[in-house]
Amino acid sequence: MRVDRRTTGAYDEVRGDWDEVIELAYESDFVETALEALAHTAAHWTLVSSVSVYARNDEPGADESATLVEPSDVSEYADAKVTAERATAAQLGPRLLIVRPGLIVGPGDPSDRFGYWPARFGRSGPVLVPTTEDRFVQVIDVVDLAAWIARAAHAERVGIVNAVGDALPMADFFRTVAEVTEFDGESVEVEDDVLLARGVRYWAGPRSLPLWLPLSDAAFAQRSGRAFRNAGGRVRPWKDTVTDVLADERFRGMDRQRRSGLTPREEKEVLLDLR
Repeated sequence: MRVDRRTTGAYDEVRGDWDEVIELAYESDFVETALEALAHTAAHWTLVSSVSVYARNDEPGADESATLVEPSDVSEYADAKVTAERATAAQLGPRLLIVRPGLIVGPGDPSDRFGYWPARFGRSGPVLVPTTEDRFVQVIDVVDLAAWIARAAHAERVGIVNAVGDALPMADFFRTVAEVTEFDGESVEVEDDVLLARGVRYWAGPRSLPLWLPLSDAAFAQRSGRAFRNAGGRVRPWKDTVTDVLADERFRGMDRQRRSGLTPREEKEVLLDLR
């Protein structure tokens, strides 16, 4: 690319031809400023969006044609992502690739949603888990996602692609994590209403069981990845991702304070209450 920057602030005046722009922001001010500065000189644009843009999570195997959220409040993540997609499409037209990743995982993930489980199974004692029947885990390793985005940008691929890995039954996910961590203890499966009554939250955040979703939203983790695979997307084996994340968790501290999950004390209190 040929670029002449004037560094008076973020997204300042840019002159020259850009071979590729990769946009991760979704806040309206950033999106609009980036488009104003770069859209007219970009040969190709990749917008990293999210599968959270879809209005329904009860359609297993739904693809890129599924109905989107209709934005009403751009302070909401899904609404902001849809708004960013539409604004970018209006400016870029046929030069645009919209990538909708599922849950992005890998070493260094600040959300702690995926890493909670290798860290937890890496300790001793009974592990509190949600009931696994009819539940799935679906992620995309950040290494696989970044590599594919680079290839797709180089090839000037356009359109919309759900960048997701295979949907793995949650029970198989826990077995894989237990195998990688060499955990030989007990997993205690607990029904949703029992967990909720004890203040355990879905999906993410403090006092949660990460990756656990209401059964009504189970298809959030069962999106179709056919377009991604047809476009050359590759995903590493689950064991490799879990192994990498476990090494990262050990490096950062297995007992560190986390943004998602139960603390050891919280988990112990719930298990004692159940018994």
